[in-house]
Amino acid sequence: MGIEARSRCISTGFAVFFTALLVAAVPVSAQPDGGGYQDLLALFEEWRAFERPADRAGAPDYTAAAMAAQHRGLKTLQERLAAIDPSGWPIEQQVDHHLVRAEMNGLDFNIRVLKPWARDPAFYASVWTDQSDTPAHEGPTHHALVELWTYSFPLSPEADKRLVGELRTIPPLLDQARANLVGNARELWQAGIGNIKDQAAALEDLKEKTAGAGPDLAAAIEAARAASLSLVAWLEEQAPSKTGPSGIGKESYTWYLQNVHLVPLTWEDEVRLLKRELDRAHASLRLEEHRNRDLPLLVAIASPEEYDRRANEAVGKYIAFLDEQDVLPIRDYMDPALRARIGSFVPEESRNFFRTAIHFEPMTLWTHFYHWWDLARMESDPHPSPIRRGPLLYNIFDSRAEGMATGVEEMMMHAGLYDDNRRAREIVWILLAQRAARGLGSLYVHANVFTMKEARDFHVDWTPRGWMREDLDLLGFEQQLYLRQPGYGTSYVSGKYLIERLLAERARQLGEEFTLSGFYEDVDALGVIPVSLIRWQLTGKDDEIRALVAEGK
Repeated sequence: MGIEARSRCISTGFAVFFTALLVAAVPVSAQPDGGGYQDLLALFEEWRAFERPADRAGAPDYTAAAMAAQHRGLKTLQERLAAIDPSGWPIEQQVDHHLVRAEMNGLDFNIRVLKPWARDPAFYASVWTDQSDTPAHEGPTHHALVELWTYSFPLSPEADKRLVGELRTIPPLLDQARANLVGNARELWQAGIGNIKDQAAALEDLKEKTAGAGPDLAAAIEAARAASLSLVAWLEEQAPSKTGPSGIGKESYTWYLQNVHLVPLTWEDEVRLLKRELDRAHASLRLEEHRNRDLPLLVAIASPEEYDRRANEAVGKYIAFLDEQDVLPIRDYMDPALRARIGSFVPEESRNFFRTAIHFEPMTLWTHFYHWWDLARMESDPHPSPIRRGPLLYNIFDSRAEGMATGVEEMMMHAGLYDDNRRAREIVWILLAQRAARGLGSLYVHANVFTMKEARDFHVDWTPRGWMREDLDLLGFEQQLYLRQPGYGTSYVSGKYLIERLLAERARQLGEEFTLSGFYEDVDALGVIPVSLIRWQLTGKDDEIRALVAEGK
């Protein structure tokens, strides 16, 4: 890190420190009648506790009566939040107020429109074998997940006991699902059956992995597996009766985008943006191919040994580029965070889209792994505000998390990462084309213009070089996720656009004082929050957020 970067870090740290002192020094009784920041923090803690459903027969309660009662209680919390007037607070505290408002809007939308507990069988999947690369799981999840990736095997006695307790929530939750799942969303229903089948398979694997464990764990695994298979049979029996649309419609999509994820766009805006990016990616790929026509084609990695060597070399080369070119401040966690996620060799016939890209040039995906730096930063250097310290609910982080991870793929290319390997630039355009195509497909599905099958076909057809294949699981997983979680499928490209626009605006604002490393450092310091709020806090301009609030009234 250079002297300038260090001085920026020190000044930012002092600003946060003194802000915290000022907040702590003002007693609640001395705050204006509309309530102060301390009141917001107290309400946030109350809100997060309220957001978790009560227990019913050993599992979270998502029955219709429970959801109706929670909706009534939510209105009271929203009124209390509205009574807190943040207009005289520092911008960073006003941003926190908007984050709490957005989360409450998220629950309101889930209860009014999305209703995953009533429409989406995948909501009842409990077992997760892998960590998400974003602050929380992508898509709607219930409140009693079994995060198998957090366990080390063989289990310690304490871990064995904890896992037994977690697994015991699965049978009562799946019993509850039969009464709760009254929706008529045909494609969500059909796709969700696969998630519960996958859970049964994961539990079978867990049974083999813990074969020497005690009787309580064996019984809990078998009960959870049996309950999963029983629910699969019931879902398949009910499936022919499900005939309705699964998309939420353009109007609801826009409301969710603007009032929950705080993205200053509409459904129509995102269609125009993703069409433009899809065209730009394809045109740029052709221009790149023409430029490189006399160069040898890229050759895919052909063995496990070559994969390990090239994947690790690419990590070192990427980190060195960032450091030597002063693109990003280098932190201790960056190198190990990437090396922990490089994966392993995959035979050509089994490679999904992203594994194909990695096997041609690993660095093209290592740039997207900005995700893992976000997670490492949240753990090693948590934000001082408790509102921003952990994951925001309802995937509200997506414009920043996915937008940055996708944005740096192209940004690093333009900054010179592939100057010695121009063919790798072609992969960057292929990555963008794939994300624009899948995002457009998700928009049309939510508008009930496309079926999921048509979205998958569009996704495959518009991904260059045949790298997106119908026969691999990734395609179905992605389109199902984006149907389950409105706005997520487009966030890679729309978030990228918002971050690029912020970079341009910040550069104009700072003039000769602007540096690329300073920009990334400033953005990262504010937490994994919507880009519209990052923009306000960095530039002082609140026009976007004021417009979003006005639209939501």
